[in-house]
Amino acid sequence: MLVKFIDARQDLSIQVHPSDELAKKRHNSMGKTEMWYVIGADKGAKLRSGFSEQITPKEYKDRVYNNTITEVLQEYDIQPGDVFFLPAGRVHSIGAGAFIAEIQQTSDVTYRIYDFDRKDAKGNARELHTDLAREAINFEVLDDYRTQYDVVENEPIELVACPYFTTSLYDMTEEITCDYSELDSFVIFVCVEGSCTLYDNEKNEVSFKAGETVLMPASIQEVTIVPNGKVKLLETYV
Repeated sequence: MLVKFIDARQDLSIQVHPSDELAKKRHNSMGKTEMWYVIGADKGAKLRSGFSEQITPKEYKDRVYNNTITEVLQEYDIQPGDVFFLPAGRVHSIGAGAFIAEIQQTSDVTYRIYDFDRKDAKGNARELHTDLAREAINFEVLDDYRTQYDVVENEPIELVACPYFTTSLYDMTEEITCDYSELDSFVIFVCVEGSCTLYDNEKNEVSFKAGETVLMPASIQEVTIVPNGKVKLLETYV
C-alpha cells in the first residue's frame, strides 16, 4: 500500500492503471487500484473519473490523437470530503487546485493517455501510452463515479472496502477506542483536519495534525484516539 498527499498546481495527465492480470503479463508487476479523499480544493478545482458517455476503443484512440478525449470524461467540481474509488481500468486525472489524499496498491505501472499537449523546455511532448492504455481501460459508463456516504460523528464511516485496502473516515469530537485484536495488518492514520493524540495498548503515545500520518504496526491491538476539539482522520489497512 502507498499513501500520498497530492497538491496539484496544474492539471495532471489523464491516465489509467492496468489490472493485476494485465500488469503481471506485461510488466511482472501488480496492477493499481486506488482511491482519492479530497482534503482541500481551490475555487473551480476539478477531478475527472470515468467516461461521461459510451465510446468505443477506436473512438478513444481517435480522440487522443485529435485532443478531444477530455470531452467524453466525467468531470466533477470538488469540495473537501469528496471521495472517489478508482479500480484498475478507470480513466482519471487530478485538476489544478485539488489537494487530495491518495491511497493505492503499491505499483508504479501507469499508462499516460493525454498530457494536454504540453511540451518540455526543448519542445518535446511527454510520452503517451495510447495503445497500452486502450487494452487496460474499462469503457463502462456509470451514473456517478463519486462515492456517496453519510457523515456520522464519532463512529467509523467505511468509504472503501476492496481486496487491496479498507479505508474509513473518523469525524470526531469525542474519544474513540479502536479494537484491532482480530486484524492481521498494520493500520495507517491520515489526519485530514484538526489534530489528536493516539494511545496504544503498549503505552505508546503520539500526537499529530492535519497533513501528517501515523503507522501502527500489526502488533498493536488497541488504539484510543483523543481529539483536540474536532478532528477528521482516515484509517486504512490491508
